[in-house]
Amino acid sequence: MLITDVSAAANRRARRVMPMGNTRSSAFATPYPIYLASGEGAYVTDVDGNRYLDFQNNFTALIHGYGHADVTSALLAQLMKGLSFANPTFPEIELAELLCDRVAHFEQVRFTNTGSEAVMMAIKAARALTGRTLVAKCEGAYHGNYDAVEINVTAPPTRWTDGCVGYSLEHDGLTASVARHTVVIPFNDIENSDRILSAAGCDLAAVLIDPLPSRAGLVQITPEYLAYLRRWTSARSALLISDEVLSFRLGYTGAFGESSIKPDITAFGKIIGGGLPIGAVAGGSDVMNVFAPLAKRPHVAHSGTFTANPMTMVAGLAAMAAMTKDEFRRITQLGDDARRVLADAFRSAGVTGAVTGTGSLFRIFIGAGKISSYTEAHLASHHSATLGDVIRHMRDRGVLISQVGLGAISTPMTSTDIGKLAAVFEDALRAAAWRAHARKEVAADEP
Repeated sequence: MLITDVSAAANRRARRVMPMGNTRSSAFATPYPIYLASGEGAYVTDVDGNRYLDFQNNFTALIHGYGHADVTSALLAQLMKGLSFANPTFPEIELAELLCDRVAHFEQVRFTNTGSEAVMMAIKAARALTGRTLVAKCEGAYHGNYDAVEINVTAPPTRWTDGCVGYSLEHDGLTASVARHTVVIPFNDIENSDRILSAAGCDLAAVLIDPLPSRAGLVQITPEYLAYLRRWTSARSALLISDEVLSFRLGYTGAFGESSIKPDITAFGKIIGGGLPIGAVAGGSDVMNVFAPLAKRPHVAHSGTFTANPMTMVAGLAAMAAMTKDEFRRITQLGDDARRVLADAFRSAGVTGAVTGTGSLFRIFIGAGKISSYTEAHLASHHSATLGDVIRHMRDRGVLISQVGLGAISTPMTSTDIGKLAAVFEDALRAAAWRAHARKEVAADEP
């Protein structure tokens, strides 16, 4: 087992000044998280000096891993010129041009500071353009920290016998009005989605989709479901919003760049910031004009002290310029290899499990032979405990994946790294299976 005494001490210190010791809920861990000190290439080093192969990549944002030469050089050069300004800069134009040149249905871009903010601005645009209030989202899909979408993200699955069944707010800070303004539909289920959407009818401003919703299983949207939603929204003059904050890394032109079906607005972020905070909203000029300061109504006001700051813009420009078509193909192949060897590890260890994902992303599930829906992804508590055992064992062997089993490939990785992932994962499966068996025996002996 790794020695992490300095991390433990850091957490005790942090708990005195931050609730439970940190600022991001996603970084919370028991008994304490590992505190990182540095990163280089595909590896990170913690404050105790332990080194890890990192498949977390700051929750998929660091597509180049750590210390990419072009990104670092761009940041150092901009650092000497200025961190941020009240006026626009050339790097903002250049990153917007790169994105619009790559994605045919991007005519204009508006930058934000986070993916959550990008989703929020996309929804506001849809409401302004349609004059309607209701928004539809898929069960189990996470779209950031914005009231309108913080519903039915982690709720227990329902059988969808009624459009109002199973509505669940994610935390106590939300008002009941969220459930009145948001419609929840089952992902990739045309029949039940059509019933629920038809009940909402022309009151819907937009349907919000994630092409690869991580919390709903990292299962890709089917072409049939996408086509249905495009037909439904077009027929009722509602907007189709694609949340590609996570999935924009799937290809050179994003998640839908090669598809004949295009969303009206795309919210994206993560990889386009080169490791710095960013989000963006993009679409046709007819839609994006709603953000223009001198536009006639409908109009959506949008600004921000650090929005499109030059440090983020130059980092994003360098990172995206380095992501050529060949690089996307290479990390996609590594992703294919990772999913294959992880599935092989399940079979070799004799443990029931599934590996989902596409492109450079994968997610691991314990105790489920197949994952095709949010319902199937909603694991029983003992399976979640086993997954936790696996992830901790992998960490102790020097491999990091997220606490829900999500992993991302970065460009510094090679086939050797994928081999290490497979070997450590299979060893972790065998160890976790033994512990799970031991827990059952203890439970059986209890009176």
